[in-house]
Amino acid sequence: MQILVTGAAGFIGFHTALRLCQAGYEVVGIDNLNSYYSVALKQARLSELAKQKNFRFRLLDISDRPALAALFAECHFERVIHLAAQAGVRYSLENPHAYADANLSGFVNLLEACRQHQTRHLIYASSSSVYGMNAKVPFSTDDPVEHPVSLYAATKRSNELMAQTYSHLYQLSTTGLRFFTVYGPWGRPDMAPFKFTKAILEDQPIDIYNNGDMSRDFTYIDDIVEAVLRIQDCPPCAEPPATPRPIPPARLFNVGRGAPVRLLDFVHCIEQATGIAARKRMLPMQPGDVPQTWADVSALTLQTGFTPTIELEDGVSRFVHWYRAFYRT
Repeated sequence: MQILVTGAAGFIGFHTALRLCQAGYEVVGIDNLNSYYSVALKQARLSELAKQKNFRFRLLDISDRPALAALFAECHFERVIHLAAQAGVRYSLENPHAYADANLSGFVNLLEACRQHQTRHLIYASSSSVYGMNAKVPFSTDDPVEHPVSLYAATKRSNELMAQTYSHLYQLSTTGLRFFTVYGPWGRPDMAPFKFTKAILEDQPIDIYNNGDMSRDFTYIDDIVEAVLRIQDCPPCAEPPATPRPIPPARLFNVGRGAPVRLLDFVHCIEQATGIAARKRMLPMQPGDVPQTWADVSALTLQTGFTPTIELEDGVSRFVHWYRAFYRT
């Protein structure tokens, strides 16, 4: 069986492709290797994937509709795991067109390719950002999410609605995964765990927004990937309608640890792992940020029997160990 992983040079894409290869699947990975963050880090991830005999890489941008169509015509993908996106909340304030191209046009291209080539299951990355300023916690996929506070969040909510529509119109099985603050080895340099660790090891101050009055449902990468692999084996089916309105084969799951952590407590874990006290610079809330995230993962557990298990201290220690080895600090 061939599986397509988009964004294979990215953080979650790399780990997902690696696990799939180790499980014996034939994996095709695509990525455009854009310069949003270090291309060298992305290439290093690809170098690790190249050690797997059942992995093939294509340099391809999902916003390139002819190139994507040609790839689907060449390969028969029973499953597509779509992890490519223009990421980052704050960057969407500076470069909105990058989000429209990758997260909107690119996603439509992918939906069309899956429809035309009868892909059995499309799994795609959404985000906890869609919950915006929701005050009810923990966040549930049953909650209304009609007030995003960043363009990034708006594009991810749009993805969910587009997938729902394709599932309704064409019976394409789709599963959206709302990821909650993913961290771990090979992580993104624009994310707080990486930025904090780098600054602490270099004796630079770290920026603490909202004066530290924030919490995040930090989720270790291995837990994220385990959820993805379990979900990809369970495509949703159209259910017999209880009313005259049919129910399409589309689902959404939260994927998080289910245990929010205060930002300052997370910094303390990095301090313990590095053995260095952080110099903190307290700042106000940034546009597009939210004060808290907290995942209700009961639906994920019910569907897959899996609940994320990696404790924060263990996950942070693993990340710091990788960072020091990779950057030789």
